[in-house]
Amino acid sequence: MSCKPRPRHCWIALTDSVFSPEPLPAGTRIACRIEYDGSAYNGWQSQPHIGVVTVQDQLERALCEIAAAPFRVQCAGRTDTGVHAHCQVVHFDSPVARSSKAWVIGSNACLPRDIRVHWAVPVSGDFHARFSAHSRSYRYVIANTVIRPALMQGQLTWHRRPLDAPAMHAAAQALLGEQDFSAFRAASCQSSTPMREVQWVDVRRVGELVVVEIRANAFLHHMVRNIVGALLAVGDGRKPQRWIAELLAGRDRTVGAETAPASGLYLVDVGYPAHFHLPATPYGPLLLGTNP
Repeated sequence: MSCKPRPRHCWIALTDSVFSPEPLPAGTRIACRIEYDGSAYNGWQSQPHIGVVTVQDQLERALCEIAAAPFRVQCAGRTDTGVHAHCQVVHFDSPVARSSKAWVIGSNACLPRDIRVHWAVPVSGDFHARFSAHSRSYRYVIANTVIRPALMQGQLTWHRRPLDAPAMHAAAQALLGEQDFSAFRAASCQSSTPMREVQWVDVRRVGELVVVEIRANAFLHHMVRNIVGALLAVGDGRKPQRWIAELLAGRDRTVGAETAPASGLYLVDVGYPAHFHLPATPYGPLLLGTNP
């Protein structure tokens, strides 16, 4: 099955300038690409009121160590407990003069092995990791094997029953366009509207893996995992292809499928206007190679 590539107009090539040793003035707005395995964390967002460890906590601790001063970061999208990111984008206003190289190399020296900063670049003051983004892309990775894999626990989801990837792909096309996604919205979702625009969705088989990829302007809470849960029911024959369209039309989450586990979900891309000149990021996660 052919796969439409993601738009690349918003990125520039990764060059040595990204790791420049020249200090950037205090007050410079910095954008960073963050990669992490979310298995050990209670999601992205800091939650000091319940005392759990989050990705934001670990990242801010490392960055503040380099700055020798406290500050907060803003992210493109808050991932849930157990969800991973190949390309999370954050920004912050540097309280001190530090080079791009110091932010990358120094922060990684202070971070646990399951979180990495890949680049840190100066951006204009009107850049915002969340509000400047015009799209987010997620990949969901399913091991479709008779026996549960021993490797990569927590980094993919296992489904034993054979999956018909072409049927899943055909059913998923009903999701395209701006629609009411109440049928795939978690009860705890705090968004003021269920309307979202899905720009592209693809389901394909890669050996014993089935990969679901979806790009939208934004996502509701648990939207991708609820969509994948429904597509699994189509793929293994429990539901017909038309069921996805019927769920959308019905707008009732209670009649949908179970929410797919967090372990297979990756934030893989965030799209920004070209004038921000962010560095290129290989497609991921690495277990799938670098091609979309």
